[in-house]
Amino acid sequence: MHAIRFVKISLLLSLAAALLLAVPGLQAKEIVFGYAGDRSGPVRNQLSPLGDGLHGYIKVFNKQNQLGAGNSIRLFEIDIAYNTPRGVEAYERFKSEGAVVVLMGSTPVVVALTQRVHDDKIPMLSPGFGSAKGGNGKVYPYLFPIQASYWSQGAAGIKYILDKWEGKGKPKIAYLYYDNPAGREPLPIVRDLQKQLGLEVREFACPPPCIDMRPLVLDITRRYRADWVLAHVFGSAPTVMLKELSRMGYDRDRLLGLVWATGENLMNAAGWETAEGYQTIELSHVGSSRANPNHPVIKDIISAYKSDGEEVPESMDTSVYYNRGVAIAATTAEGIRRAVAAKGNADISPTDVRNALESIQGFDLNGFMAPVNMTPEDHEGGGFVRVYQVHDGGYRLARDWFQGYRETVIKHLQE
Repeated sequence: MHAIRFVKISLLLSLAAALLLAVPGLQAKEIVFGYAGDRSGPVRNQLSPLGDGLHGYIKVFNKQNQLGAGNSIRLFEIDIAYNTPRGVEAYERFKSEGAVVVLMGSTPVVVALTQRVHDDKIPMLSPGFGSAKGGNGKVYPYLFPIQASYWSQGAAGIKYILDKWEGKGKPKIAYLYYDNPAGREPLPIVRDLQKQLGLEVREFACPPPCIDMRPLVLDITRRYRADWVLAHVFGSAPTVMLKELSRMGYDRDRLLGLVWATGENLMNAAGWETAEGYQTIELSHVGSSRANPNHPVIKDIISAYKSDGEEVPESMDTSVYYNRGVAIAATTAEGIRRAVAAKGNADISPTDVRNALESIQGFDLNGFMAPVNMTPEDHEGGGFVRVYQVHDGGYRLARDWFQGYRETVIKHLQE
């Protein structure tokens, strides 16, 4: 008798589950997050580990069933090799797959797609790069820097240098930059602060691929005699820069890079002793590894890989970029989670995700990243940065979260 009753209950439960799956909006859904990265091009040193960080966090997010009802995020990655036409093609592929948000890993691609994403009403992320003007959510409702833009990084760099300066008068600053749209992006802020603060700043443009720096470094150290160098270089250029400055005897304690100008892989190539004292602006926790997972979120990612019987990616040891990928994925996933929660199911649109991203307040992944405080007006989230310094074969924190001349950045955003 009990067996018959059990069979009846089982049949009823199976029927109920089938009915639920038949109701539109209640089936488990896969939400597409498009990522155009670089696994084979000039910035693969940065974006390959960053891409692995994206995948690592999304794996944990899905395992934790944070969207409920078995819903999940599918991170759809395309290697565009930092090539603008390939980036535009990738965006169209993401759109055809129904992506609700896209991350385009190239400032030139972000610039090329700005009008298109607004026409299509698909939020495009450019965390720590891209067009700084996207921080103005009223003018650019579908652009989301979500981390300190190049304008905020440039302002923070000037502030950090002036706060550290102990010499007479004001320091002579060399702004060394990769001569493309990304490298030139901080210039409006740097030039404005130069006038406001009465600074002597000279610009040194390095033509792509920026691997022959000897003439520029000679100008900076011997002719201009810079007291500080503010460097906005990426790809293989940071390694070249460090070797050349070291060869000229320049004090790396007076060298500050923006967010793409360091990484354990680049320091290995340059030599940690060569880089000793070098300081860089950062957007997330630095210094974890597979052998030293010194933050809970990294431990969760390692556990997720092991539970699936998979190898933990070696790129986790390049914590500067891997962790940045984790931070970006976490903020994006939080936006998607909020959109699903607000709608009551996973049948969400790109505009739902845009609205949800604008609602994120105080999100820092338990101190793993700069606090994100977004509004419909502010898509940058506050523009906070940290500074880390190369020390004794690793990184140490040189200054905790701060903003640089925020009023100047806001002024440019409003203009």
